[in-house]
Amino acid sequence: MPKLALLMWIVTGIVFAGVFGLVILATPALSNEAAELLPWAALAGFVVAIPASVVIARKILAVSGNR
Repeated sequence: MPKLALLMWIVTGIVFAGVFGLVILATPALSNEAAELLPWAALAGFVVAIPASVVIARKILAVSGNR
């Protein structure tokens, strides 16, 4: 499971970082400080993706029957 969770973390981390970045860029009050906030959004996206990737990996293994 660790290999699958790591692969899922890479994919979901990119997705979450992109979503958080889009929220910053789409919000007029936050877009003025985008240069300072975007690295923090990317970091937050990868941190939030850790538990999400573990849950996704467990569900994939449960459906596939631990092959």
